[in-house]
Amino acid sequence: MAIMVERNVSSDGKHVMTAEQFKKWLKTSFDANGDGRISKAELRRGIRHSGGLIASWRSGRVFKSADTNNDGFIDEHEFRNLVHFADKYLNLRIIR
Repeated sequence: MAIMVERNVSSDGKHVMTAEQFKKWLKTSFDANGDGRISKAELRRGIRHSGGLIASWRSGRVFKSADTNNDGFIDEHEFRNLVHFADKYLNLRIIR
């Protein structure tokens, strides 16, 4: 899974995208069954596929912090919780 963003790159080398672009990218890259939510398994597969060597650990940590209602999915209202993760681990800068 390549990170497909416009050619906007910040001075620190991170790809820059808006929150809406980020949300669309998450849904198309991670939401394998198209239900509008990201399960822990979908997040793990997406991170592993993007080159995450410790995908299980990362996805577990991120999932726990993003799934604020503890229903086992990251839904529409919880996508914003993934912004910090994207900045730290996916070489992205999300702008509002």
